[in-house]
Amino acid sequence: MTFRAVEVLKSVSLIGAEDTRDSAYLLKHYEIETPTVSYHKFNEKSRVNMILGKLRRGEDVAIITDAGTPGISDPASIIISEAINSGIEVSTLPGATAFLPALVSSGLSTERFTFIGFLPAKSSRQKELFSRIEESPETLIFYEAPHRIYTFLETLYKHLGNRKVAIAREISKKFESYYRGELLYFLEHRDIITTKGEFVIICDGFKGVEVSDEQVVELIKSYLEEGESKSSVLAKVCSELNLPKNRVYKLVLEVTS
Repeated sequence: MTFRAVEVLKSVSLIGAEDTRDSAYLLKHYEIETPTVSYHKFNEKSRVNMILGKLRRGEDVAIITDAGTPGISDPASIIISEAINSGIEVSTLPGATAFLPALVSSGLSTERFTFIGFLPAKSSRQKELFSRIEESPETLIFYEAPHRIYTFLETLYKHLGNRKVAIAREISKKFESYYRGELLYFLEHRDIITTKGEFVIICDGFKGVEVSDEQVVELIKSYLEEGESKSSVLAKVCSELNLPKNRVYKLVLEVTS
């Protein structure tokens, strides 16, 4: 917390909080007695008119989150957009965020990066997204919920291949943790990651030289001739050429059908 943030939260007429119970600890610590109202993804639309009404009457309203920065993969973006469209001034106070500390501490390139956030829910939209970023050289930044972390890593491996990742958990909190390694390692050692809290996944950008289908097929055939099983061939070719699992899988089926 900055001095300015404390001052603002004391001076506004209302605080919109993602979870008023969690925020109560923070506000009590800084002796902030401003009234709070819940503002989260389940009631965001119903709160917009009420908050806009206060703003139009000349009152100031602050929006805070449980973790990270309001407006980044967060429902606060809705009220921000509506306020701007209504000609109301919006000011953002610098403070804690999740993806920048995770990126800096990842050990991966910070020169160029793309923030993705949470993956789309529909597989068709996920496929469309990965088709755009699978050969991007920029470091990729994702958010994910703890109960979906391994499903997410499987999806990443399927579309991007066996890349280096840094998995950051609970940034800026008591149990902040980092897990660094290759995707395949974490998929083969599923007891390593504590699946609780907020996750940021930093993924290495595309580093490989473009490989033709003919080259991939040649390598597949060589492993098959050595007596390797389909699953073994798939794993070895993906790892050796750093290719997405789904691409190699299709070629394995073509060769063995």
